[in-house]
Amino acid sequence: MLFRAFWRVLALCALCWAVGSHADGEIWRLPSRPGAEVSVFWLPATSPAFANVVLFPGGGGGFGRVVNGLPDSENFLVRIAAPLAQAGLNVAIFGRASDHGALDYPDRVTDWHLADIHQVLAAVRQRAPGPLWLMGTSRGTVSAAAAAIQEGAAIDGLVLTSSVVGDKPGALPGQALARIRVPTLLMHHQHDACTVCQPERVPALLPALSQAPVKALWWIDGGGPPSGNICGPLHWHGFIGQDAELARRLAGWMRQPRATP
Repeated sequence: MLFRAFWRVLALCALCWAVGSHADGEIWRLPSRPGAEVSVFWLPATSPAFANVVLFPGGGGGFGRVVNGLPDSENFLVRIAAPLAQAGLNVAIFGRASDHGALDYPDRVTDWHLADIHQVLAAVRQRAPGPLWLMGTSRGTVSAAAAAIQEGAAIDGLVLTSSVVGDKPGALPGQALARIRVPTLLMHHQHDACTVCQPERVPALLPALSQAPVKALWWIDGGGPPSGNICGPLHWHGFIGQDAELARRLAGWMRQPRATP
């Protein structure tokens, strides 16, 4: 118990947070478990913040390299980090654990991954008190939903974009969505062609979120032009061509959750 307590205190130590600062944001490396640390990119709001949001990118996770103060990953959530900050959100992008590589589907529902998330949420709360939201896209929805279930009332809301609904470990239909008791928004592109994010299976998630006080499903159209992998960030799956508008709309919904768009 003393050993675990030591790591908990160490993870919250402000002196351990930033190992590199940049013009706009900074990288944290947080001790999360004995012998392991997790990386986070922190981008404060450019105006008084109304909430904090932890972003869970898709694919193997991570936020890429930091170039000119911002991460260079093409993932949808990484692309909209700066617009979210401009809309009044303190943004923390969840990276990767030092003792694991890319996050596969099964990794995102493991005890060690959820322990890493818990430490990141604690660090965000200490850095910037206020409402705390989780937002995931694609494979990141597995992490975000699992964390929302685990954290319960310790978070204030959940946003899931391009949700994983196919036959994969941790897919949302197989998670205990009825245990989520915070406002929850689902956002999906009508033309998403990713084989594990089929649009026709998304509406069934709404009734499964039976305890969410507010829940909504947004269908997105337009944008483009799509290119590359149909499950990649530059296709409809990644809401290509609509970053600024969708960031603004998402921030607006988080300010005032509602059942209609």
